[in-house]
Amino acid sequence: MQLHGKHLINGDATAADGDTFTATNPNDSTTLPTKFHEATAAEVDHGVRAAAAAFPHYRRKSGKDIGAFLDTVVAELEGLGDALLSLAHDETGLPAARLQSERGRMLNQVRIFAALARDGAFVGARIDRPDAKRQPLPKPDVRAMNIGVGPVVVFGASNFPFAISVAGTDTVSALAAGCPVVVKAHPAHPGTSEMVGRALAAAVAKAGMPSGVFCLLQGAGHEVGLALVRHPETKAVAFTGSLRGGRALFDAAATRPDPVPVYAEMGSVNPVLVLPGAVAERGDKIAAAYVQSMTMGVGQFCTSPGLVLGFDGEGLDRFLTAAGIAARAVAPATMLHPGIHRSFTAGVARIENTGGVTVVGRSEAAVNATRTEASCVLFATTADVLDSHPYLAEEVFGPTSTTVRCRDKADLDRIVRGLAGHLVASVHATPADLAEFGDVLALLETKVGRIVWNGFGTGIEVCAAMNHSGPYPATTDAHFTSIGHASVHRFVRPICYQNFPEDALPEALRDRNSLGLHRLIDGKLTTEDV
Repeated sequence: MQLHGKHLINGDATAADGDTFTATNPNDSTTLPTKFHEATAAEVDHGVRAAAAAFPHYRRKSGKDIGAFLDTVVAELEGLGDALLSLAHDETGLPAARLQSERGRMLNQVRIFAALARDGAFVGARIDRPDAKRQPLPKPDVRAMNIGVGPVVVFGASNFPFAISVAGTDTVSALAAGCPVVVKAHPAHPGTSEMVGRALAAAVAKAGMPSGVFCLLQGAGHEVGLALVRHPETKAVAFTGSLRGGRALFDAAATRPDPVPVYAEMGSVNPVLVLPGAVAERGDKIAAAYVQSMTMGVGQFCTSPGLVLGFDGEGLDRFLTAAGIAARAVAPATMLHPGIHRSFTAGVARIENTGGVTVVGRSEAAVNATRTEASCVLFATTADVLDSHPYLAEEVFGPTSTTVRCRDKADLDRIVRGLAGHLVASVHATPADLAEFGDVLALLETKVGRIVWNGFGTGIEVCAAMNHSGPYPATTDAHFTSIGHASVHRFVRPICYQNFPEDALPEALRDRNSLGLHRLIDGKLTTEDV
């Protein structure tokens, strides 16, 4: 596929004359050849209005039709072949094995939401039948279900060019909900975004969907994203990235004349509790798994463990010694793009220059200056130093982590109580530890969206029970997940019909359950007709 560097709007590849930008190959710091056009204000308006025009038609498509459309998306994505992997490697530096795995996850997610659209359970059909004889007032006929909210703006993530990008979970969950999508491609992998976007656009045409159902806009600056969020036809926003970027979009949406929800996942430190019984039993094994988790994907996962809490003593000493040995054996690796590399370097320097912080282990091999390479660096400090320097508990995106030595349970309780919101926490413990520290675990539940027992949070299972969310600043809305089946609920809202004639009701709410849905009828979950 020859890249054209244009936007995909209403079924057409288009670009106005104006500013362009290029991507950088982080493997060798060279500039990639394709020039991508910066979307203009007129193109932003065109894209969102095309999505708004498509919405009344798309939202009336059956779940069967939307499922078939998403099946076509899978076929078109598969048709891109290994050329997609090659380009993604050039733009992100991610190795072939990682990209193959992530492509599989992307395709699996599309299949999951195709099945979800067909099943239709997420519409949550609820029917309360009338009772004309009820006293003192008759009971009306009341029926409710979830419907799509309208055009959704999706921001591609830099660290997941397939699974959380143009055809990632945000896009396909919105499409399954009956919402057109306008994607803002990430400027670090614009060519990968174009290839995937063209596959989606081809699927829209082949499935006979309204052409405005999918739109892709390119842009290296902040103006395109802010314009998309502020557009009056935008009804919801999904973002995965930095706290600064997510908060800027959230604030822009909140100041609109009609505020809209921004579902921003903004990363976290993901605390790890290494309790005394566990560290005494298997501290070396925990340390090895910890370094492996922390360096997975060069530490560029939002679930990477960035803060370890343990009790000062012989067990934690052995844990840190083993972790330091493992860290020294980790070879430097290429980060996604120069911006992330600069932020990582600055963050590590800030921690290392903090009094009372020591280096536990660092990659022995030297970095390659021609690449955006990062060394693994592990730090250790005390609870008192953390109290004096709270930024030590803030995220540094990359292969680094800090262990905090607690003197006693009071230290641990105070630190956990002071944690900000996080996506996931890990607890390494024995049954005896659980009995002793159950109250700390209960407190941890108020700080995170997922707790992993005797493991680490990297590696997310895309399934119905997954929750990838957490209290602010991990996300802007902890009520919803951005990964897994339930992510569709971000893009629907309830609507209620009272005393409507049968033939004016949506199919899901009619007396005859032609769709075979599980419906709540007078408080009873059933697939029966009314």
